[in-house]
Amino acid sequence: MTYNDSMGIEELSKYIIIDQNIRFGKPCIKGTRITVGDILQWLSEGISVSEILDDYPLLQEIHIKAALSFAARREEIVKVIAAA
Repeated sequence: MTYNDSMGIEELSKYIIIDQNIRFGKPCIKGTRITVGDILQWLSEGISVSEILDDYPLLQEIHIKAALSFAARREEIVKVIAAA
């Protein structure tokens, strides 16, 4: 799987949903209660993409890519304000 081509907002909206009634409004993979944060946490713990897909059959590789793209986009818009 390659992650070098970021998804656009329209493409991300096919896979990621934010709904206050699902996991308190955290961004989730559509049709699941799996959050972007869940996926990032699993990857940071060294769980491989194939292991995640085996453990969560509702997920597809494109969902992992969408979660990473969503997180990257969110990171780009965060502004750090330095204290004077």
